[in-house]
Amino acid sequence: MRGNHSTFALGRLPAGQMNKTEAEYGDVLKQRERAGEVVWFKFEGLKLRLADNTFYTPDYAVILKSGDLELHEVKGHWQEDARVKIKIAAAMFPFTFIAVRKRTKKEGGGFSEEHF
Repeated sequence: MRGNHSTFALGRLPAGQMNKTEAEYGDVLKQRERAGEVVWFKFEGLKLRLADNTFYTPDYAVILKSGDLELHEVKGHWQEDARVKIKIAAAMFPFTFIAVRKRTKKEGGGFSEEHF
């Protein structure tokens, strides 16, 4: 059943397709762009090779007004394999890696950040 979402792992969408949380965070980046903090961002704009046949594609590549490149990973909740990949990537590459987690309404909403 090619193209059927049931063929993907739970919670996964085809490459290039945002989930609701990623789209919501994209709106946050658009606001930061309008405010002049962000000059460019792209969803799944980079793919990093961690090892043979092992890659990491951050959700967003973000260039700040300062010229710094940040790689943002957006999560509703973390699974251990995703956390391991971002830690490995942060150790290998000279970029700022930021895990962005959607806060629950009980936590006040919005997003929290964890830097690697």
